[in-house]
Amino acid sequence: MATKIRLKRIGRRNRPFYRMVLIDSRKKRDGAAIEQLGWYNPISAEKDCELNSERIIHWLNKGAQPSKAAKKLIKNKGISFEWHLMKSGADEKEIQKQLKKRDLDMAAAKKEKKKSNKVDVEQKKDKKESIQTSEGENKRSTNAEPKKESSSTTKVNDKSKTDASTGSKEEE
Repeated sequence: MATKIRLKRIGRRNRPFYRMVLIDSRKKRDGAAIEQLGWYNPISAEKDCELNSERIIHWLNKGAQPSKAAKKLIKNKGISFEWHLMKSGADEKEIQKQLKKRDLDMAAAKKEKKKSNKVDVEQKKDKKESIQTSEGENKRSTNAEPKKESSSTTKVNDKSKTDASTGSKEEE
């Protein structure tokens, strides 16, 4: 029997809530599940998610295939990394060490991203202010200069020009 790890939608209209379940691949999305492996709430600000990593790894070892959405959640929680380490033959101490290192790296990256976002916002503010001040100066300088009058001669025919001050025609 081909099994899949996928999300089963529960919750009311416009308020989705998902259970991560192990299900036969031939069943429909909300069909009867073999086992519930966790849940996911996409509505909350933190995008809450709780997964049973021990059971997920157990079923992955037995050949269950995760869907795209389930794979993304499993990856974000670090379960796929743990499974990778187990498959490569690492012992339990090495796995725990690598997971702690990964968590620290993720926390540092998150902190760095927050810091860079603050810098980007400040740079955008400064750029916007400088653009506004330069536009204001451009408007003032164009208003101060009087407009130049158009030339006193205008083209009437192909070869004749009229002098605006005298009204007489000149030919070239």
